[in-house]
Amino acid sequence: MINIYLDKSKGSDYLYKQIYNHLKQSILEKKLSFGDKLPPKRRLSAQLNISVNSVTNAYNQLYAEGYIYSIEKRGYFVEDIAFLDNNIKKSNIPKHLKEDLTPKDDWLTLSHIKSNNSKFPFLQWIKYQQKAIREHGTELADISHPQGPYVVRKKVASMIALTRGVKCEPEQIVFGSSTQTLVTQLSIIAMNLSATKVAVENPGYPRIFKLLKNLNMNIIPLDIDNQGVVIDEVKEADPNFLFITPSHQFPTGTIMPISRRIQLLNWVTNIDENHYIVEDDYDSEFIYNSDNIPSLYSLSDNEKVIYLGSFSKTLLPSFRISYMVLPPILLEKYKHFFSDWTQECNLLQLYTLYHFIESGEYQKHIKRMSKYYNYKRVRMINALSSFFKEKVFIHDIPAGLHFLATFHTDKTYKTVKQKAKEEKLEIYTLEHYLISKSKDFEKGKIQLIIGFSSIKEGVIPQTLERLYNVLYK
Repeated sequence: MINIYLDKSKGSDYLYKQIYNHLKQSILEKKLSFGDKLPPKRRLSAQLNISVNSVTNAYNQLYAEGYIYSIEKRGYFVEDIAFLDNNIKKSNIPKHLKEDLTPKDDWLTLSHIKSNNSKFPFLQWIKYQQKAIREHGTELADISHPQGPYVVRKKVASMIALTRGVKCEPEQIVFGSSTQTLVTQLSIIAMNLSATKVAVENPGYPRIFKLLKNLNMNIIPLDIDNQGVVIDEVKEADPNFLFITPSHQFPTGTIMPISRRIQLLNWVTNIDENHYIVEDDYDSEFIYNSDNIPSLYSLSDNEKVIYLGSFSKTLLPSFRISYMVLPPILLEKYKHFFSDWTQECNLLQLYTLYHFIESGEYQKHIKRMSKYYNYKRVRMINALSSFFKEKVFIHDIPAGLHFLATFHTDKTYKTVKQKAKEEKLEIYTLEHYLISKSKDFEKGKIQLIIGFSSIKEGVIPQTLERLYNVLYK
């Protein structure tokens, strides 16, 4: 007879689960051995004064997990269980791999990465999300096209033709959950073409650099001047893929003038077919006091420029919607390698984006945010200038969601980073974005990337006080 105690008090575990746990533990502790027969369901239910269904559910779960087997008209029996060797030691995660879960509620930030969701039209987004559910229910129940739904690609193609001069067919657009995902796909295509020499801006994106390095690409960092990458250095490097941010260089903020853009286009046009420019247009929607600057893609014949765009800055980074526009020759390669690719973007978010753009709400949102961000940019520049006076030089380029600031201080970058942790201030130094750190920094100066989109006006004075302590105390 099997003795099982059931706790029938309110809030206790389900009865079938208590039976299941008791029998499983008895098997694992070898109190029940291979071939032992379990009590018939009706007998055990009567013994425990519970319904037969509870016993049935417990037996079914044990059977599904392989603890017992059944013989028709004879009942349930304990299965032959293989037990773990006692010599097997439980693996403990090393200390350096443990995540830091310390709350950062008392930290202040000058991050350029965080977005501002205080002005995001959540109610409007939800409205079009509900519309997407109503009108695209069939599509939501299926796997999307590898490049994303055609109707969404068509809408984005129409939009970027108007706003960025990027004239393309919907077939050329590929949606991805991040720029990193899209660059990974490009790298796979490049490796197949034996086009593995890649040039990146220095300073630039360390995430992209590390990604390309991990993919064993031959990476050449190119230093930039006050107009972007230098054409003579590009020619000398002779990269197959040149990654640049011409509309708002990251992280310095430099806007590449038309003369430098044409030089680059002439270079890539007059060289062999396995040479391309990858234009990352990550925050071009936010240009202040002037019209949008035309994309590099808009100046070309569209055969040698790959255009990368993202909705992370204009919407929310958590939506995970980026895209690229491929020249036809690379599109053919893409379809060869990624015809079975599972589209990584959330399909509901993509259809919501379609209706958000279609309704005109997206452009209204951009217009509101441009006005708001420009106000915050000016507010932050004035506050820094007033607080630090001659100790700071601000590279005031009216674009994007960050700017570069040079501070005169005797502190080193290493000391500044350590002091920022002590002051609980999130900052990003220019050193962090150097791909090649062979050059010496100018002594007596520290350059910081100042993000202004997420900072709250009420904490600006306190933030600047902490920054002063970081740089001068």
